[in-house]
Amino acid sequence: MKANRSIGCSVTECRYHAKSEPMCSLENIQVSKKTSTAVSERDTECASFEKE
Repeated sequence: MKANRSIGCSVTECRYHAKSEPMCSLENIQVSKKTSTAVSERDTECASFEKE
């Protein structure tokens, strides 16, 4: 998979992890809220995640 140098990622369990380096291989990602109002990074998640 080709790494997208604009999207860093350390989640190696994701189907889109670049494997050879800590980057995502997707062209873009979708970030979503886990709560009604996000006030910290804990309130958000990568909605593009897919289990490998």
